[in-house]
Amino acid sequence: MPALHLVQASISLKPALDAIGKSMDQRFDRLLAVPDDGRARLYEAMRHAVIGGGKRMRPLLVVAACDLFHVDRERALRVAIAIEAVHCYSLIHDDLPCMDDDDLRRGKPTVHKAFDEATAVLAGDSLHALAFEVLSEPATHEDPFARAELVLELARASGPAGMAGGQMMDLTAEHAAFDIGATTRLQQLKTGALIGFCLEAGAIMGRIPESGRTPLRGYARDLGLAFQIADDLLDVEGSSAKTGKAVQKDAAAGKATFVSLLGVDRARQQATMLIDQAIEHLKDFGQEADLLRAIARFAIERDR
Repeated sequence: MPALHLVQASISLKPALDAIGKSMDQRFDRLLAVPDDGRARLYEAMRHAVIGGGKRMRPLLVVAACDLFHVDRERALRVAIAIEAVHCYSLIHDDLPCMDDDDLRRGKPTVHKAFDEATAVLAGDSLHALAFEVLSEPATHEDPFARAELVLELARASGPAGMAGGQMMDLTAEHAAFDIGATTRLQQLKTGALIGFCLEAGAIMGRIPESGRTPLRGYARDLGLAFQIADDLLDVEGSSAKTGKAVQKDAAAGKATFVSLLGVDRARQQATMLIDQAIEHLKDFGQEADLLRAIARFAIERDR
């Protein structure tokens, strides 16, 4: 298995991140034009959550996975909009006083701080609905079976068997002693499920059969865990100025994390090993997978 520093990509990730960020902002700007009626505040809150800031890693993963199978870029970006809408809805709700009670997200006030709690709940609900509306439209894919599979997989990834279930485990973690197995399971649901959908979506859009999806699922599994370990390290070692959110929250809440269970050095080694494995899953792909390889490295090199 190649060492992480020996795996080279032919692309730089920054232009790709900048481009996907611009694409997401432009599309959300069009989708969420503020109406001249009593819904205006709701739309403004949704725009506050989705336009500007954020790494846009999940949309970029969708585009990178679609590129493997030469999916039309505009169609890929529609799926990217859907995953970003679900991700942002989850952040709005996670930040609420009844959840993590955060004041800062992506370098600006959280939605319930910028507006109010009721508006924040409705903004999250509306972004969740928007995701499935976009996936269901014929413009996303001409095959209704492909659209149905996208809806099914995103519903699974975002519900009790995925992200929402992981968030419930995360809330429980404040009052329970989680070992490494339970912590891994929590993060596979809370963080890994949506990342898994990003890769699965590329295969669905490209009409790849189940038998051809194993490498992408392995990549997503390893990347998701490495990404979470990097987040845990940033919570310990990072700064709010760079991350755009509060840090050292997990220790204050008494939650078990990969860092608290393994220590900083072992956690970093584990993340590096997972990224090596993720990249190895792509060994049968050529340059069309370079963006996925670059994303994998960025997952543990980032400072936010």
